[in-house]
Amino acid sequence: MQEMRDVPVLGATCQRRTAVQWVAASVLLPTWATGAQAQMGLSGAINYAGWFRALSQRMAKAYCQQYLQVLPSAAVDVMGLARKMVQVGSSELAKGMQSGQWPAEVGRQLQEVQKQFALLNQMTSTPATATAAVVAASEQADRTLLIAQAVTEAIEKLAQAPSARLVSLAGRQRMLSQRLAKNYFLTAAKAESKIVQAQLAADAADFRQALQTLGATPVSTAAIRNELELAGSQWLFFESALRRPADEQGLSAVATTSERLLTVMDKLTSLYEAALREVLG
Repeated sequence: MQEMRDVPVLGATCQRRTAVQWVAASVLLPTWATGAQAQMGLSGAINYAGWFRALSQRMAKAYCQQYLQVLPSAAVDVMGLARKMVQVGSSELAKGMQSGQWPAEVGRQLQEVQKQFALLNQMTSTPATATAAVVAASEQADRTLLIAQAVTEAIEKLAQAPSARLVSLAGRQRMLSQRLAKNYFLTAAKAESKIVQAQLAADAADFRQALQTLGATPVSTAAIRNELELAGSQWLFFESALRRPADEQGLSAVATTSERLLTVMDKLTSLYEAALREVLG
């Protein structure tokens, strides 16, 4: 593989072990992926749509990770799982269109999300042989993120409950964990730019601020408080990894800690979703 820089490849045994750890950490599918209701609740819909934000960045992260040969086997698994989650989410949200649950604008946005993901899927189906390929995938992921954010906000407004914002905010943390890792990998791939560096700093600040906001909310249970504490701990590990040089250990640390943080934030989002579901009845 042609690369802009040589990055040592970790042993196959380590790769397999890490992949198993990620699966064991419940990154296969989020809790909503097993739903079979013809018309889902708004709390679940916010979670579904919110996941699209993270999946766009997750695919670009995995693509760049494969290019850099950072735990490549695990990265291939992550890419496959992300694609499956997009398919499941699109199928579930489509039920709302078929039943007439969504306003026309939301339906249009959902169709656009599917279109953008199709383009991203096409771009990441062929292994990258140059930095330009991973940069192009990242840019497409960002376009996908924009429409995913729009549809998430639209469904959030339909809920008309203050706690709906908490589901969206906690869900956005999933996206930030993936975009931070993606941009770290882009820098390692010699795609460094002022925009990437500025986004890294801004996203880290946003993540810290969101943790504080979630911690101060009155919508809280023992489970939520425990998960918030765990999220804070995992964030410290991830933030420390992001500050490391992009050598073998640094790249591997970012890959693994971003996955652990994603898992925690997904569980926290599901806890807020459950709380909103109770409010909405």
